[in-house]
Amino acid sequence: MNREVQILSDGAAIARRAAERIVESAADAVKERGVFTIALAGGSTPKTLYSLLATDTTFKSQMPWEKTQFFFGDERHVPPDDSDSNFRMANESMLSKVSLRPEQIIRIKGEYEDTEKAATEYEQALRSWFKLSEGQLPRFDVVLLGMGDEGHTLSLFPGTKALHDNGRLVMPNWIGKLFTKRVTITAPVANNSALAIFMVTKADKALALKGVLEGPYEPEQLPSQLIQPKNGKVLWLVDTTAASKLSTETGVRQLGAS
Repeated sequence: MNREVQILSDGAAIARRAAERIVESAADAVKERGVFTIALAGGSTPKTLYSLLATDTTFKSQMPWEKTQFFFGDERHVPPDDSDSNFRMANESMLSKVSLRPEQIIRIKGEYEDTEKAATEYEQALRSWFKLSEGQLPRFDVVLLGMGDEGHTLSLFPGTKALHDNGRLVMPNWIGKLFTKRVTITAPVANNSALAIFMVTKADKALALKGVLEGPYEPEQLPSQLIQPKNGKVLWLVDTTAASKLSTETGVRQLGAS
């Protein structure tokens, strides 16, 4: 399996390591194809990462902003100015701080009352931008991911319909435990990325992380197990508290920020 696990001291160290890998991937992609594609995630560690990319002088100068195309892995059922919106967080912490053209950002329209409409529209946007034929999947250079304390990633929650994509790229998903709908890319889309980066912090994730990385393959229970790029790599960046229950052979222990 093309999996690497790195254990770092905290969320700030994870954000820095993720920024290094993104800058690296961006340089390779631009050199190869003239454009870098990334699907953004919500969450506190991604927020730190986005601020770092947009404000740290080294990272900001290394990012090929004018040749980067931004997408989103999932979105809450809220307008783009809502405090729960993944777009709003990414926009406030990074996108609005750098010089981008509007067409460089393709978001999921969480403000639509009908999440099916939002999913269909976003799927069409992906098909159009990546010029996909029927049956083809978009290939992101980087997909950013988090993991919940019950093992969900994107808006793929345990026991929900979007775990069964039926050939779709994007699906609306009802999450009963949160009494809400969300819109999410499906696992095959994430699995077609060149690099999927999980960022996992906090002790409440420790058991789920052990289950995902070391337990039997039961993605109905632990949807993060679905993310196994065939033609790419998955990088798990986890802090020491989240990694506390892992066997030593699972993790490459690289403590600190470097």
